[in-house]
Amino acid sequence: MRNKQTHLRNASFLALAFVILGYTVKFYPEAVAGFDTTIQTLVRGNLPSTASQFWTSITVLGNTVIILTISLLLAAFFYFYKKWKMEAYLILASFAVMGVASTALKYVYQRPRPSIEWLIDTIGYSYPSWHTASTMMIAGAVVIIIQQRMKKGALKLLLQAGLLILAALVAISRIYIGVHFPTDIIGGWLLAGFLLSVLYPFYDQKRFEWRFQSKQK
Repeated sequence: MRNKQTHLRNASFLALAFVILGYTVKFYPEAVAGFDTTIQTLVRGNLPSTASQFWTSITVLGNTVIILTISLLLAAFFYFYKKWKMEAYLILASFAVMGVASTALKYVYQRPRPSIEWLIDTIGYSYPSWHTASTMMIAGAVVIIIQQRMKKGALKLLLQAGLLILAALVAISRIYIGVHFPTDIIGGWLLAGFLLSVLYPFYDQKRFEWRFQSKQK
């Protein structure tokens, strides 16, 4: 119970930070304009063609169809091959909850996208970044599963680090291609952290119960 309360307490802090940032970007955008511009300039540089090819390729990993396909494949692998039912449900729940929450919150804050040059076409509002939130959410869920299921070792750490780095690269790509402010990225990470912190204790409790009842491996 104490562990559950710790995660829910952390979730409340992340939610508060997300709301404060969202309130700021909606009503006082000038307060974060200097920060956003500095990071945008640092990340984008002079937009060299080789870098542009890399970042426009990386950003595709956060597209709805791609992240949904990855989620379904992971869930199917865990459920049918490994017999890890709750792990499969965690992946599916992570995608579903994130998709609904991130999309709905965009309409709450209605932040216009940056007025700088875009390297791809997109639609919708800017805060929070859907690509950032969804990739970090799924990566975080898999990191949790790896932490619980794999033995200690270099491979375990490499897999976990690799997933988080890949999610971070997708987030950075959104700044580089010009469709998100850096504060949108921070908002996406805060949202993913909040939702994972809420989901995790319930998933972990049910996972323990199902293993005890021999409903899954």
